[in-house]
Parts: sequence; C-alpha cells; structure tokens
Amino acid sequence: MAEVSIPTTNGNMPAYVGVPDGDGPWPGVVVVHDFAGMSHDLRNQTDWLASEGFLAAAPDLYYWGSRRRCLWTMIREVTAGQGRTVSDINATRDWLAARSDCSGHMGIVGFCMGGGYALALAAGHGYAAASTNYGGCPKNAEWALIGACPVVGSYGGKDRSPMGASAGARLERALTVVGVDHDIKVYPEAHHGFINDHDPADMTALLTILNKVSGTRYHEVSALDARRRIAAFLHRYLEG
Repeated sequence: MAEVSIPTTNGNMPAYVGVPDGDGPWPGVVVVHDFAGMSHDLRNQTDWLASEGFLAAAPDLYYWGSRRRCLWTMIREVTAGQGRTVSDINATRDWLAARSDCSGHMGIVGFCMGGGYALALAAGHGYAAASTNYGGCPKNAEWALIGACPVVGSYGGKDRSPMGASAGARLERALTVVGVDHDIKVYPEAHHGFINDHDPADMTALLTILNKVSGTRYHEVSALDARRRIAAFLHRYLEG
C-alpha cells in the first residue's frame, strides 16, 4: 500500500494505492470517495479491494482547493458528468491501466457522492463494471445509462437522503429497461453511508452536520454483505 502522486491536466493529484499480494497483473479499480475525501475509511476500502485481488487506486479529489469549494464543485459536476472531477477520475483510470501490474480491465467503485460518479461514468468511459453505493439515481437514468457497463448497487432502507431505497428502486428499473446487467440491493436496516466506517478524526464540522441531516451510520452486517456482492460482481466482469 502506498501514497502516490498522479499527474493530471490540473496538476499532481495525491492518491492511495492498494496492491494485492502475489503476482499480477490484476484488474484495476478506481475508488471514488464520499464527502469525507481522503480518509482512514477510504484507505481501508482500498486495502479491502486489494485483498480481494484488485489493483485499487483512490484519488484525493479535494487536492486542488478547500474542502468546501471542492465539495460543491463535485456536487455540481456529477450531474453534468463532465468537468475537473471527471478529468481527475479519468487520469486515475489511465494511470492504473498503464501500470505493468494491471491487466487493463477496469472497474470503478464509489460511495455516496462517489457512487454518483460511478454511475455517471458507467457508460462510455472504459469501465467493465461499476459499483455505486447509495449514489442516488439520475433523473434521466433510462437515457443516461444506455450502453453502461454492468452495475452493482447497494442502498439503505432507512436512508433519509434522496440517495436511499427509492433511488435504488428507480435505478433497478432503469437498468432493466436499457438491458444492462445489474445487481441492486436495498438493505432494510441500513442507513445512508452504511459501508463507510469513518474515524471521528476525519469528521469536520461540515461533515458532521451533513451526516446528521442524512442519517449516515455504519451498519456492519449490511456492509459485509455489500462487500461480498461487490467483490463477486467485480471478479465476474473484470476477470474475463
């Protein structure tokens, strides 16, 4: 596991990389963070994916400005599906794919806001599988997801945010309509952010307020099952 710097059109971007044990090449996975940015949890998610046999890289998408400024930019750009953030995620994908220990088969995993980016980039961005975790569902999903790669999605039944169970149901309907392979599951006892077990040291005042509004809460049983499904889905579509 290592801290690296990835060159982008916007400058050098810090990232955390998890490398599996043994000999590669391995499929590559871009890990897109939630509101907390580069955190203990993001590193743990990256390490978990590496333990499953994926070469995983998690970029710090807040590297270029203040957390508040970067956060609002990411929220705005995820709807458009283009901009600085998309460029930085693409740079991470290209950096991973160019490594000699990467097979070139690429996936993307995102949490909350990052899950929104996983969906936004599922079509036409070179990914063989996408994992969106409480990442909402675009209003124009039946159009936006035409030609998307296979999608695995996890949502919380007790999520009070717009990215909860209803978003999961809409996403499943849209993927079915456009004929994209998928595995969407709503966990009845889970709240928003149930896979992310954040260290209190990473929680700023702004993030604490956002968590209270959305009801964000780690739920271990649901998180373990979601991880099992995500890993199985990525193995299925990235190791062909």
